[in-house]
Amino acid sequence: MKNRSIQKICSPVTPHFVGDGFRVHNFIPSAPGLDMQRMNPFIMLDYNAPFYFPPSATPRGVDVHPHRGFETVTIAYKGRVEHHDSSGGGGIIAEGDVQWMTAASGVLHKEFHEQEWSKQGGDFQMVQLWVNLPAQYKMSAPKYQAISNSVMHKFFLEKELGTIEVIAGQYKDVEGSASTFTPIHLYNAKLKKGAPISFNFPSHYNTALLVVEGSIAIQDKEVPTNHFVLMANDGEDFSIVALENALVLVLSGEPISEPIAAHGPFVMNTREELIQAFDDYNQGKFGTL
Repeated sequence: MKNRSIQKICSPVTPHFVGDGFRVHNFIPSAPGLDMQRMNPFIMLDYNAPFYFPPSATPRGVDVHPHRGFETVTIAYKGRVEHHDSSGGGGIIAEGDVQWMTAASGVLHKEFHEQEWSKQGGDFQMVQLWVNLPAQYKMSAPKYQAISNSVMHKFFLEKELGTIEVIAGQYKDVEGSASTFTPIHLYNAKLKKGAPISFNFPSHYNTALLVVEGSIAIQDKEVPTNHFVLMANDGEDFSIVALENALVLVLSGEPISEPIAAHGPFVMNTREELIQAFDDYNQGKFGTL
């Protein structure tokens, strides 16, 4: 069984603001070689590296906007986000929590810093990941999964060397907390300094790591904080070692072998479906919020 090699290590790209509440480095699809089809089913990854927001009586964030054809996964590391959508979903995403929203046939959505957190201000750190849907599910009914850290399924390493939070998929004998439409593995690996850990995914699964805290070594290459590692599709197994206390987001998924037609908040399979999405949105078919 061949070990999986590193294809590239990406430095964080220049950050930009989404609304006025999220200062993000966009790795997918902006970093070289990380376009939507290469990373499919992961078609967008915005990383809000730690950023201090001063206290504000008016919560910062992103006002009402539509989505169709995919899922949004918000992973909170620092800070709190309050969100609502036109299908009736909503709530507060606190530190350690995950919000998995299936936009599918279409929702309106808004997300802001949680009101009480906004009044205090503080360091804010989040990931938002967009997960593609196969054509047969793009027009399915929206749904929402709120995964609080207290109920998240976890794998504990020996000798208290760390914890693997299994958001989706499976690690060893621990099943992920989220249900998915296609095979996806998504973990937060929280590792003590010196902790080694191994992963195994089918070689055709698109696989990557984001170093959220600390630094790691992978195949004798050091990967510092805020860097993204794209693994090649040439093997199944690979290992990492924490060079200091570290937190690593691990993502691996089976590619969806279908055309991608993306524009703004819509990700479909054809240009005609994109035009239909804009028409439906303009005619108010995404509901009200």
